[in-house]
Amino acid sequence: MQEEREKTGELAEFLRTQRARLTPELVGLPSGERRRTPGLRRAEVAILAGISVDWYTWLEQGRDIQVSIQVLDSLSRALRMNDIERKHLFLLAAGHLPPSNQAPQNKVSQLLQDFLDRQGESPAFVVNSRWDVVAWNQAAILVFGDYEAMSARDRNSIWRLFTTNNAKRMLGDSWEANAKHRLAQFRANYANTVGDPWWGELIEDLHQQSKEFREWWPLHQVINVPEGEKLLNHPVVGSLRFGHLSFQAMDSVDLQVTVNIPLDTPTIERMRKLLSAVNR
Repeated sequence: MQEEREKTGELAEFLRTQRARLTPELVGLPSGERRRTPGLRRAEVAILAGISVDWYTWLEQGRDIQVSIQVLDSLSRALRMNDIERKHLFLLAAGHLPPSNQAPQNKVSQLLQDFLDRQGESPAFVVNSRWDVVAWNQAAILVFGDYEAMSARDRNSIWRLFTTNNAKRMLGDSWEANAKHRLAQFRANYANTVGDPWWGELIEDLHQQSKEFREWWPLHQVINVPEGEKLLNHPVVGSLRFGHLSFQAMDSVDLQVTVNIPLDTPTIERMRKLLSAVNR
């Protein structure tokens, strides 16, 4: 209860500060008489957002009211919020990020690529909001496959997990648990893109290609937590034990970085063996 009060209070203050930084002229409204305080009035924000003055006033007062995605989008446009401010608004008011209104990111900065390359024997890669692998290091190629040679569809990590024998062979008995976990994460992301034709086509194709996907998709399991430990059976060097760490890139919340860290000395030695064979 205390946490909710703090969040609604933070939302109220955020809206007030956003309103105060705008002028009527900036949003196409007449300035009228001299104003005692800077910024737009509540009534002006309500008009711009297409909502009632009372409703907007309650929101700024920190009252516990339900807010739709459409209203939050209208408010973000009315208050001229940038992408970071819009995401902050959604997190405070709805507890989740807004639906993406941008094309998925398919490239990473040179700094992020340098970070991947410096992970040495730790296979590391980056996926975008569609779960497409868009960047990787040499260790990731040696463990998961040559992403450069793959088609755009095959670089989609969900597609590869459910439709290739390589994933099932490497994960062995843990494939089912791993696949259910990843599918639940995928479903959580899908909530932000319902109605997008690209996602609809991928899901339809997965229904056709994977009986497990057909069985598990209707279960509507939704989770979003790190995977922890992973045991892989590599066709050349044998067992590899990794700790799995994922985090968002600070310069783009559309990108998720994953680093698989060797958990024991044999894994480190086997990864070095793979890397040395390439670098000869």
